[in-house]
Amino acid sequence: MKPQVKAFIFQLTGFAVLFILFRFLIDAYTNLQGFWIPVTAFVVSTLLAPKFQAVKTNDGEKLFMKWIFIKGIREIK
Repeated sequence: MKPQVKAFIFQLTGFAVLFILFRFLIDAYTNLQGFWIPVTAFVVSTLLAPKFQAVKTNDGEKLFMKWIFIKGIREIK
């Protein structure tokens, strides 16, 4: 599988898991109603989800991850 596709799948999965989690948490523990529940979950998930990117290097194309909870950028094997 190409690293670009892998990066897209990882990013989508990370966002989706956090979005679903925060959507239910926001619905259960806040007084927000209607349109504001998914909008708030979207913003929080966008900020907290890890970011994946495929980069062309001298050794070939590699997959890297950056996350707010981890210092620096990590290479994914």
